[in-house]
Amino acid sequence: MRRVPLYSRSSRTAPGAGAPTPRAPAGRETAARPAAPGRTAPATPTGRPGAGEAPSEAGPSAIASRLRRWTRAQPRSLLAACGALLIAALVALASSGPPPARVLTQHDIDQAVLHALQTNALPSPAARAWQVIRPSVVRVRALDPPHEDGSENERNIGTGVVIVDTGTILTNLHVVVGAPRLEVEFADGSVSEATVAGLEPAQDLAVLQAKTIPDDLKAATMRSTSDLSVGDTVVAVGFPFGIGPTATAGVVSGLRREFRSPEGQRLLTNLIQFDAAANPGNSGGPLVTADGEVVGIVTAIMNPTEQRVFIGIGFAVPIETAAASAGMSPF
Repeated sequence: MRRVPLYSRSSRTAPGAGAPTPRAPAGRETAARPAAPGRTAPATPTGRPGAGEAPSEAGPSAIASRLRRWTRAQPRSLLAACGALLIAALVALASSGPPPARVLTQHDIDQAVLHALQTNALPSPAARAWQVIRPSVVRVRALDPPHEDGSENERNIGTGVVIVDTGTILTNLHVVVGAPRLEVEFADGSVSEATVAGLEPAQDLAVLQAKTIPDDLKAATMRSTSDLSVGDTVVAVGFPFGIGPTATAGVVSGLRREFRSPEGQRLLTNLIQFDAAANPGNSGGPLVTADGEVVGIVTAIMNPTEQRVFIGIGFAVPIETAAASAGMSPF
């Protein structure tokens, strides 16, 4: 009698299911089952999902990861690459900059100076001196008391130079001596009465003080005569014969000269001799250097005849002596 097994070795078929799936014959591939929902099938060696392989990396994060791994593995290569990039950047910067400056030669400098002299008219030393000293030069008038009709008689005329911007003026004693009234006219045309503030008869000097002054009154710059030499350029500024102001240029023609007045009343010593034209009316005016700095006060001219005109020799009191007459020691 045949025995019937109590349990079947094959899986039971679900209710309603058909017969078990038969095995595929040897040598034939079995069709792949569809993946369960929500799961990704592994990639195959041909790029298709296959079993046992991790998903491939892609995108910027993958590139950054590979660079980090390469940097850690090849540090020297990284330094070499950075150095090469830096050198390339420096070469590019140098080639794009301005060309090197041209080296000037002495010929280039000479040509530039010559061109400037030919195309620009430079002022003469006398003109520069005039421009500097002009604001400090004043006309000095010695006047008699006014007449009943208001007219006035001019007793003498000379020149003065402002040495303090409060209105202190140097001039010659023989310009103002004995005058009842004194009047000074400034460079801007304003006029003021003046009084005698000091006298130095031995050097023919007088110090005046103006009662009213311009707001922008400029005092002259004084310069020591210790380094003054024969041949130095000088300019005399004043009102010769009442005309002016006038500038005349010349040179220092002597130092430490003496001069006795035509009347023989006084002997002046330690004078500066010059040949810039000076005439009556220049008395008391400044004798200045080419820089416009005062080195003397014009005081006399020499003429062996009875004519009071310039023949080529004038004298000035050194500014050190003149300033001492005003109680000043400028140096």
